[in-house]
Amino acid sequence: MKSGISGECQTSLRFDLTLFVCMEKKSYLCIDLKSFYASVECVERGLDPFKTNLVVADPERGDGTICLAVSPAMKALGVPGRCRVFEIPKGIKYIMAPPRMQLYLQKSAEIVSIYLQFVSPDDMHVYSIDECFIDATPYLSLYKTTEKSFANMLRDAVFKQTGICATAGIGTNLFLSKVALDIVAKHVPDHIGVLDEESFKEKLWYHRPLTDIWNIGPGTAKRLSHLGVFDLHGVAMLPEEALYHAFGVNARFLIDHANGRESCTIAEIKAYVPKSTSLSNSQILFRDYTFDEALIILLEMVEGMALDLVRRRQETELVGLFVGYSADRSEPVGKSVKLRAPTQSYKTLSALFESIYRQITQKNVPIRRLGISMGKLTAEGGGQIEMFRSPMAQEKERSMMRAIVKLHDRYGKNSVVRARDFEPCATLRDRNEMIGGHRAGEIQRKR
Repeated sequence: MKSGISGECQTSLRFDLTLFVCMEKKSYLCIDLKSFYASVECVERGLDPFKTNLVVADPERGDGTICLAVSPAMKALGVPGRCRVFEIPKGIKYIMAPPRMQLYLQKSAEIVSIYLQFVSPDDMHVYSIDECFIDATPYLSLYKTTEKSFANMLRDAVFKQTGICATAGIGTNLFLSKVALDIVAKHVPDHIGVLDEESFKEKLWYHRPLTDIWNIGPGTAKRLSHLGVFDLHGVAMLPEEALYHAFGVNARFLIDHANGRESCTIAEIKAYVPKSTSLSNSQILFRDYTFDEALIILLEMVEGMALDLVRRRQETELVGLFVGYSADRSEPVGKSVKLRAPTQSYKTLSALFESIYRQITQKNVPIRRLGISMGKLTAEGGGQIEMFRSPMAQEKERSMMRAIVKLHDRYGKNSVVRARDFEPCATLRDRNEMIGGHRAGEIQRKR
């Protein structure tokens, strides 16, 4: 028996169904753990973050150090989250908790595992240690719930298992969910912000400053101000030609975001592979360093990155050095150099970086910052052999470096160090005990 639907009608039906699927309303969540580091420290002490004055900062770095986080109780007193210790009003009594980065990473992983009890990893993108995006679209029908109820389901599970509170943003795309979290959630009783394209224009088109908007930094805001634009409505009203002239291809992001649009999905984020990769490392030194002392730090940094190249089985073709002097003493300097052949050799790289350092660095001006980069990374052994070094010497050094990497991975990075790393000015051994520039674990201190 033949179907009663003609081929033309079948084609039309398939088109309509495809259009329906493409036009399906998406629901994204952006979930943030409230004052994460400070909340973890409070919970570890059996204290309520909303009633306890606590800051996460390293007392060994002095009162000028930046607080990594302050508890919600301190925020309620008007203390900003990223202030310096000396900026905390003298009348406020508080606990100073030195950073424990390993603990925060463990808690973050624990919380991600809680989310994964409800959603597939394919539908989640971990954005930072305390923030993630979730495509909630398929789960609203699965759990027969609403967007807000689903967000509360996740928040309640996290609080029940960890004692950490979370806020959330809900949007019809990733951008709107992030902005709903960053701005709207702070001004509603349930701390869940909700935005679609229409409500975005109603609530945030005239919001100032522009730097509150995700992905608009001070530099972008300043360039927009030169165009007479100070809010997203101004961006939306500005001729596109003017934006493309000022920002090039990046104008597309500004135009889309000003209208609440974002085409990128979590699936596309997970599928993205960068065309080129690079490594970088920088240090802000705790005191003024002399020319010779800073050279020791530089060589430590170069060796660490060379070992990273060996670990990744990659080589570099482009290196860069940045040197920053003590405040107001002199302008920072920098230089990049393209290599004749890709390498991962510490011997080659250390000689090159030392040569650049001696060329660009003033000898009589105290140094406070150092930064190095290695770019145009290629697969190990994929390029030509280094000139002026025998293949046997290169392979011998590579074997030694691989052995060091194995010892570091098994026994810790301080299991094999050089004699220079015991110099009073050296920082490598201390930094090897840190995560993200902060100590992995510390004891509690009170003020």
